[in-house]
Amino acid sequence: MIVRLLSLLFVGILAVSVQNVVANNDNEDVPYLELAEPEEGYHGLIRENETLVEVTPAIRARGPLCSFLILNNKHHGEAPFEIMVIDENEARLRVRYPLNCEKRRNYKFDIAAVGCDGSYSNTVPVHITVSDVNEFAPVFSQAAYVCSVDEGKMYDELVRVEATDRDCTPHYGDVCKYEILDDNDQPFTIDNEGVIRNTEPLDYEKSHNHILSVVAYDCGMMQSAPVMVTIKVNKPCRAGWKGLAERVDYAPGSGPLALFPAARLEACTSDERCPAVTRIQALVSLRASRAGAACDRDTYSLHSQRAICGLDPKTIDLLPSPGAGNEWAKSLKPESGHDGEEMFEFDGETTSAVVPESVLGHSLGSSFAISTWLRHAPRPDQDKHRKEHVLCLADDHKMNRHHYALFVRNCRLILLLRRDFGEGDLNIFRPAEWRWKIPEVCDNEWHHYAINIRFPTVELFVDGEPYRAVDGKGPEVIDDWPLHPAHGINTTLVVGACWQGTEGDMKHHLRGWLAGLGVLPGAQQPAAALRCAARCREGLSLAPDLYLKSVSVEGDGAGEVETLVRRVAYGDARAFPTPGRRNVHLDTTITCDNGRIIKARPAESYVMVLQPQTPSILLNGSGDAARDYAHFRAGLRVFADLSVRVVARDHGTLHETASQKLDSCTVSVYPALNPDHEALALRGGVLPASDVRAALSRDGVTLSGADSVHNYQKVLRSIEYSNKKPAYYLNRVFKLTCSELNGRFTSNEYIQTLTVVHPRASSSGETAHALRPSGLADKLDAVARDKVPHAAEGLEGLATAPRVFAAHAQRNAHAAELPAPRLLDLRPEHEHAQTNHVALVMGAVATGAVVALVAVGVARARSARRPAPGPRARPLPRPDAEMAWDDSALTITVNPMDDSVGAVGAVGEECGRAGDSSAESCSDSDSDRNDSEDDDDDDGEPLPGKQHKYRNISQLEWDNSTM
Repeated sequence: MIVRLLSLLFVGILAVSVQNVVANNDNEDVPYLELAEPEEGYHGLIRENETLVEVTPAIRARGPLCSFLILNNKHHGEAPFEIMVIDENEARLRVRYPLNCEKRRNYKFDIAAVGCDGSYSNTVPVHITVSDVNEFAPVFSQAAYVCSVDEGKMYDELVRVEATDRDCTPHYGDVCKYEILDDNDQPFTIDNEGVIRNTEPLDYEKSHNHILSVVAYDCGMMQSAPVMVTIKVNKPCRAGWKGLAERVDYAPGSGPLALFPAARLEACTSDERCPAVTRIQALVSLRASRAGAACDRDTYSLHSQRAICGLDPKTIDLLPSPGAGNEWAKSLKPESGHDGEEMFEFDGETTSAVVPESVLGHSLGSSFAISTWLRHAPRPDQDKHRKEHVLCLADDHKMNRHHYALFVRNCRLILLLRRDFGEGDLNIFRPAEWRWKIPEVCDNEWHHYAINIRFPTVELFVDGEPYRAVDGKGPEVIDDWPLHPAHGINTTLVVGACWQGTEGDMKHHLRGWLAGLGVLPGAQQPAAALRCAARCREGLSLAPDLYLKSVSVEGDGAGEVETLVRRVAYGDARAFPTPGRRNVHLDTTITCDNGRIIKARPAESYVMVLQPQTPSILLNGSGDAARDYAHFRAGLRVFADLSVRVVARDHGTLHETASQKLDSCTVSVYPALNPDHEALALRGGVLPASDVRAALSRDGVTLSGADSVHNYQKVLRSIEYSNKKPAYYLNRVFKLTCSELNGRFTSNEYIQTLTVVHPRASSSGETAHALRPSGLADKLDAVARDKVPHAAEGLEGLATAPRVFAAHAQRNAHAAELPAPRLLDLRPEHEHAQTNHVALVMGAVATGAVVALVAVGVARARSARRPAPGPRARPLPRPDAEMAWDDSALTITVNPMDDSVGAVGAVGEECGRAGDSSAESCSDSDSDRNDSEDDDDDDGEPLPGKQHKYRNISQLEWDNSTM
């Protein structure tokens, strides 16, 4: 207390002295501080690690000076400084101990000069600022950092690190930068605020933990000690299915097969992210890759499906296979690699076909039906206003009026039907355009569309089911006026585009695929038939006889969904499905009570459809048939006794299947028929009542269409072959093959040979028959039956069938096996009876005669009866060296002991004994023979083996034998 009082007393005395000095500043004996602006005072700057203070301006005083005095300010405390006098007028300021900027940065005090006599100068303030030295490194607020994150996500902030610096100034005391050491292989980054984020989604499988070393820098770039940052990747709760088989084998005909009988769902109910589950949805979809319009397309063609399902047979096909009779469709493009397929691609630029009015009348009236398979995708240019026509009827010139059309625009299926001026009141608006917005139009998948029109009622069927919009509303209907009358203007019907009459060109081309486009005038297609035509008998189901592309199940918990998924089965009702792989995909969505939606891992499996038991199509029959000229001229059945059977193996045993259907049979003949005198036809000229279609040509017969084995057998048996000139041929060979399921199963090759029986001479009373055509021989048989009543019963079979002569036994397509030459007796029967004994006696005498006289006598007797040698016969011309009748090996010998009697005389005698009717019959036979000879002469090629030449040949050969 006393010290304080003394200090106050000293300050007061000093103040009085200063006042005296100021008052007497002109007095040179009193010290005085030289300062231009005393109010500003002195300013000093010192670094923490220095002792001298840099003062501005320098401390100087006038007058007698002994020392300087530091006057402490009671408000700023004691100043840790002292003043050293350098010379008599100048001083320096220094610290008594090291300063710490972090503790105190600014000092303020007053100084005065003290004379040797104890006088004091005026007081001047001094402001000292302590400069900071970067002596402290940044320090993190935590010794380590740890955070947990979920995998597969991108975060804006995983964790934030923070460091501080104890330096007093911002230059050294602020942290300006953070850095991750060795972060090249780490998917993280850190900014100047210390925020760490990931640069890619984290994967638990790759790394459970990521450990980072992070440092901080102050603005003086002093680096801190590193701190460890640990980022833990949470093991995800992977919701998904377990217990699913990767492959499921399916045996055809085994019925529905459960795909996932042991399925279990992991729903992650224990995960804090999804504490409870409110809804689970699962979608099982079958992904069978098919190029065809329907899954049954690999079983039956579209035409066969129509017949099987019962679509109206009057439906007109507007997409026939290009070929004979369908030349107007040659511009269409069948599917690549499927020659003759009924699927056509339209390129959106040039592909179209004009339908002749002879195929479909342009006026359909107010009741008709249109059906087609369509595969369409959005256009690449995304033009929402462009029309793509499936079918269009428009004016042919001058005008561009569209009478009716079916087209696609902006993924809408649109039907246009303008009433003609002659239908109803012209002043009444009526429906003219129906627009359906359906997603199937632009999903690039095959769908079946059918529209039944009974104006003004229009009904659309999509994939066999009546279309119902999701919102329950019907199609958008646009009304319009009827078309006004226009005289002299016809119409043009186009498939795949629309004709613009004013431009004379096609417009609005379709870009997509079409198949099975048909129009039924005057009627509607049955709903059941449309459902059958579009259905797929292969698919997924939860109930029998239900085949779907996908099955969706949902429940409130995992248990409910598991039960439903285990019931999902695969089935194929076809007896012979296409073997191969069918992929099955399972998608699951879990909805948590906190609103979070978890996508379960997709599950993949596949069904392997095994090879079905291959059925065998067996064709059996006699194989060979020999008929004479009359049969060939009248026409004979090629496969008269053909038997067609389909057998299958069931548990090692073969059994016949009556339910099988054939879809194709081909009868081929080689070489091709000569239309001048050969033909194939169906008996009666029409097909039996069946779904079989027949196409006849020079190369044979083609039967198509799915139908029963019985109906195919009936049609095959009705095929007839006729030949107006059978003498040119040895035989005709026909090859038959049948198949089912579009050629997947084929039959054996059945060969049917029709052999031409050529007439020849015979050794009995039938010599007259041998010298005449078969027609004449048959008539002579009839005369004989009339003359011999008791023989009528025995000859009954001859009255109904032409005579057959076994001229040879043909067994090879290129050679004839001729019988060996033998002795023939051409004499009538009554003469033969008289000369038999003479022949026996002569034989006995010739055998036992040893005497040369008898031999000479016999030789002389023969020489006496030898006729004069005649001219040698010229060889007969051969129209065909291979097919013509070869009689070079024929040897006919006449008994020289008998009078030669001409066969013609015998015939004349036979006719002479007959009555008037017989005479007429003989006359007819002669005329028949003459007609046959005239026919041969017209062709310029005489028939081999003519009867009137056999006599000459016999005489010539007899002459040669006796020479």
